Amino acid sequence: MDQVDRIEELDEAACLRLLSTVPIGRVVYTEHALLRVVPVAFQVEPGGRLVLALLPGSPVLRVLDGMVCAFQADRLDEHSRTGWSVVVHGTAAVVRDPAAHAELLRSGPRSWVTEREPVFVRLTSELFTGRRLHPPAVRDPLPHGQVTGE
Repeated sequence: MDQVDRIEELDEAACLRLLSTVPIGRVVYTEHALLRVVPVAFQVEPGGRLVLALLPGSPVLRVLDGMVCAFQADRLDEHSRTGWSVVVHGTAAVVRDPAAHAELLRSGPRSWVTEREPVFVRLTSELFTGRRLHPPAVRDPLPHGQVTGE
């Protein structure tokens, strides 16, 4: 297996499965023409939407509501040189409906930063890209045909 064969492109279903295995990702958006990246707690909803738990009063809330943004999460293992990364592009919207907010307080993601009640943002996923890095092939340490103990 050469180096290119180690990289597997993932479909939407695989991306969603992998995203559901981690609690933290990074929302990527623009503010004053600059890219911003903020780590956030999140979870995957049925249908592929993501729910982000943001701090009340966070400047990111003003910018994200109604905007197109990206979201990235990954899990990498430095020792085995394996892992995956998923990027989701979509439109973000602050959850304003009181009943939906109450339900997310019961079952939604929890902020890792504070115990304060979060503000929830739904990211309606429009494009998924994902890659999985498989372990490197085990190389035969001896040239072909050479036998040990000779």
